[in-house]
Amino acid sequence: MLTASIFDSVEGAYVALLRLATEQPEHRIDARGNAAREVIGVSFRLTDPRQRLPYLAERRANPVFQFAEALWYLAGRRDLEMIGYYSTSMHASSADGIRLGGSAYGHSLFSPIRGGKSQFDQVVKLLLNEADSKRGYLPVFEAKELADLDNPDVACLAGLHLLLRDGRLHMVCNMRANDLDCGLLSDVFSFTMIHEYAAIQLGLELGTYTHTIGSAHVNDSDAERVERVLAEADSRSAPPSFPFPEMPRDTDGSTIADVLHHEHVLRTNYRRYTAERIAGLDLDPYWQQAVLLFELYRQIQHDQTTAFDPDVLAALDPGLRWLMERKWPVCAATSGGGSE
Repeated sequence: MLTASIFDSVEGAYVALLRLATEQPEHRIDARGNAAREVIGVSFRLTDPRQRLPYLAERRANPVFQFAEALWYLAGRRDLEMIGYYSTSMHASSADGIRLGGSAYGHSLFSPIRGGKSQFDQVVKLLLNEADSKRGYLPVFEAKELADLDNPDVACLAGLHLLLRDGRLHMVCNMRANDLDCGLLSDVFSFTMIHEYAAIQLGLELGTYTHTIGSAHVNDSDAERVERVLAEADSRSAPPSFPFPEMPRDTDGSTIADVLHHEHVLRTNYRRYTAERIAGLDLDPYWQQAVLLFELYRQIQHDQTTAFDPDVLAALDPGLRWLMERKWPVCAATSGGGSE
């Protein structure tokens, strides 16, 4: 059993959990037509939550979607229009074709509830006034989600627990279930972004991130890719490593809104952004990286490009460029990419 194992980055935890569920499954399940191998009650801890991306060529992680989903959460949104553009599979989770339900975690966390304050705002206020509080819990899963047996979108996230200890903000995430090959990576990326955002609002250093899962499973439909990922992990003597930068200390709600303004411009194909234009935006270089990713995705979706703009690709931080070159290798290669 993998319990409270400690890793420097999400990649180590991801590989360890895949190996555990694949090689030592406790159960075989077939919930809602998804046959899978499962282990129950597992957890891991990240000592550096910023290292939230895996550099595994076989996995081909998608940093465009991961940034888009994290921003969607931070803005408290639930609209399918935005997130469905980056992942068409999200459409199957919408009951009305307009909005998401349980999986719109940011709507639960950041939308105003009482007196114009969100539960995130209330927890921040609590921790500012009671440093050692154990009450900084942000629930997401609601019992009413189970009232409709045909509900296509029950929250996998039970809640996030913020704990201020010794000048650092720690987070414990409680998942009722995690698809280890697909959902885990996106969840950890987004939740550690929320974790870091919360630390900034509190003026604290970033602490550890602990991720706990009730049902940790690998779907049979993903088994072949999982085998390739594990084989790659076993074969590497010197895996690539790209440190993820710190979120700017002045990041707040207006920052998120500014980034999403440019995301909307690009998603709707209102304008094309050059690397020079993005560099001139009134955004910290950290957030300019997200806009660069959205521009490259605009080229895929609207220009149907077979070659990325080489200047935009080259402006990406090395780790993000590495991922884009492997997610869309043809577009990267023909644009002069392929760097390590």
